[in-house]
Amino acid sequence: MSYHLFGTTRSIELKNEFGLIIGLFDEIGLIRSGAESQTRGSEAEVAIQNFPPSQQLQVLGIKPSDSNSSHNKEDSTMVPTKNVFIGIIGVGGVGKCFLSQLEVLSKRLAKNPSSPKLSLVLVSRSSKVLYSPEYQALPFESLATKVTESTQKPLSLTEAIDFLSAAPSNAILVDNTSSQDVADQYPQALSKGVSIITPNKKAFSGSYKLWQDIFSAAASSGAKIYHESSCLAGLPVISTLKDLVETGDEVTRIEGVFSGTMSFLFNSFAPLEGSGGKWSAEVSKAKELGYTEPDPRDDLNGLDVARKLTILARMAGLPVESPTDFPVQSLIPKELESIESGDQFMQELPKYDSQMEDLKVAAEKEGKVLRYVGSIDVAKKEIKVGLEKFDRSHPIAALKGSGNSISFFTKRYGADPMIVSGAGAGGEITAMGVTGDLIKVLERL
Repeated sequence: MSYHLFGTTRSIELKNEFGLIIGLFDEIGLIRSGAESQTRGSEAEVAIQNFPPSQQLQVLGIKPSDSNSSHNKEDSTMVPTKNVFIGIIGVGGVGKCFLSQLEVLSKRLAKNPSSPKLSLVLVSRSSKVLYSPEYQALPFESLATKVTESTQKPLSLTEAIDFLSAAPSNAILVDNTSSQDVADQYPQALSKGVSIITPNKKAFSGSYKLWQDIFSAAASSGAKIYHESSCLAGLPVISTLKDLVETGDEVTRIEGVFSGTMSFLFNSFAPLEGSGGKWSAEVSKAKELGYTEPDPRDDLNGLDVARKLTILARMAGLPVESPTDFPVQSLIPKELESIESGDQFMQELPKYDSQMEDLKVAAEKEGKVLRYVGSIDVAKKEIKVGLEKFDRSHPIAALKGSGNSISFFTKRYGADPMIVSGAGAGGEITAMGVTGDLIKVLERL
């Protein structure tokens, strides 16, 4: 932080803990917002020129010193470094990407003495755990391998939460799993002051009681809970809807393509140009390219999309009990629903290609294409997931690859909805959403 007493140069530049300018006290005795101090844009001023010069620094929470040397000394100690302790559960695809991004973020923050110091003190995967009992930061080098080779006694979820809650300063749990068991422990962690960041959609689309317990625990303890990547990876869908609701807008309808897997499948199976391949061949290709779950039925049953719509519907004010409370069209042939293995399912799927082919041809005769979409009508309290036919000129029909597109219809936006679109899948993109949430929590602790 830099400042000069009133004289020919009368300015105080205020920076937050990330080194960003948040205010400027200038020659006319005003405090300006960071945006104005750099661009002279929108005004955010508070006059303090009526205070005596000896008190003007104190208005800003700065204690004047007697000499320049003491000013400089105080500059270096005015904002003590804040330690934030981090525990991670899950170092699979998303988890490994997050570890890499966390290392980059830690190094960047370390360059600014006033930024928080991130100390990774616990990493857990399956039945293995690596943690620092004395809360010393674990080195990032070969961390995933070290976790796998760890001989430390595994911690239960409760023990891991207790370990983080006993940290000397603020603690954050990053859950990179899709585990319902981990999600069920969120209220316990939050009630003990441990903030949570996660892409785990099961925590927010499971029972409505769990949803209520999670946010009630966070409100009571002051711990933070962020889950941007629980819906469409790193796309700002959760934060956009949250901003709309919290600023008082009335959300009337939400609709779009909510699955990168389904988007890829139908953009290949029923493209705007050409005829596309057989349905089973497109599913097989998507599996080989990593677009589907190891068992493609976990995508084709529509439950993944239903979970995302459950989350958004709850945020929009609908008390949806579970993802099975509304119509969800499964693309698994009834004859194959009871097959035990995913491999056997893929072997049998070609026998039923005609079912999907008939639907595609029917749409083509109307000059349309098939797409798998979801919609929430807030006013009517109706939610549905399934196949719909779209004109070839419709934006949803024109999506490419695994692209997603979500439209928010609100009172403010009228007939011209706010649209969020882009890639909504992939480890790096999902991890980016998690890392972005971490930055938000750091700003608020």
